[in-house]
Amino acid sequence: MQLQISLSMLLLSFFLTSPMLFTTAAQSKPQDLLRSSCIHSRYPRLCLRTLSHYPGPANTPLDMARAALRVSLAHTRRTSKFLHTLSKGGAAAMSKRQRFALRDCTEQISDSVDQLRRSLDELQHLRAETFRWQMSNAQTWVSAALTDGDTCLDGFAGNARPDVNRRVTDVARVTSNALYMINRLGQSRTGKSKPKARPRPKHRPDSLKELN
Repeated sequence: MQLQISLSMLLLSFFLTSPMLFTTAAQSKPQDLLRSSCIHSRYPRLCLRTLSHYPGPANTPLDMARAALRVSLAHTRRTSKFLHTLSKGGAAAMSKRQRFALRDCTEQISDSVDQLRRSLDELQHLRAETFRWQMSNAQTWVSAALTDGDTCLDGFAGNARPDVNRRVTDVARVTSNALYMINRLGQSRTGKSKPKARPRPKHRPDSLKELN
C-alpha cells in the first residue's frame, strides 16, 4: 500500500514539474491571440491560414500587426514580380485596352509594395511620443495600397485575365487583414472600441470564389 502511494506521488510530481506542461501553456497563448485577432477581420480564415505559419513572434497586438504586414508585403511583392514578367512577355496576346490596363496595374501594385514597406518600417520603429502620428502614417499607406489594388482591377473593366484577377484579389484580401490589425493595434493603445473591418471589395464579373 505504501509502495502504491509512493509511486502515485512520484508520478504526480513528475507531471507537475514536467516542462511539457509549461511549454504547452506558453504555446497556447500566441494561438489564442491569433484567433482573437483574426476572428473579426474581413477574411478570418485567410487571416488564420496566413498567420498561423508565421515564423516570427506573435505574442502582442504589435507582433500581429507586423506579421500581417509582412504577409501582405510578401504577397504583393510576388504579384508585382508576376505583373512585371507578364507585361514583358505575355501582353502580346492582349487587346490594346488590356495592355494599357496591365501597364497601369503593374505600376499601381509596385506602388503598393513601396507603401507597405514604409508602413512596416513605421511599425518597426514605434515610439511613445510619436505613436499616434506613426500609426496614422501606417494606416494611410496601407489604405492607399488597398486603393491601388481596386484601381488595378477596375482598369480591366471586368476583363482581367483569371491569373491577374486571382493574384490581385489575394493581395487585396491579405492587405485588408493587415489594415485591420493595424487599426486594432492603434485602438488597443488608445483605449477605443474594437475597429471595424474594411468593407469587402465589390464583386466583379471575373472575380473568383471567395478565399475566406
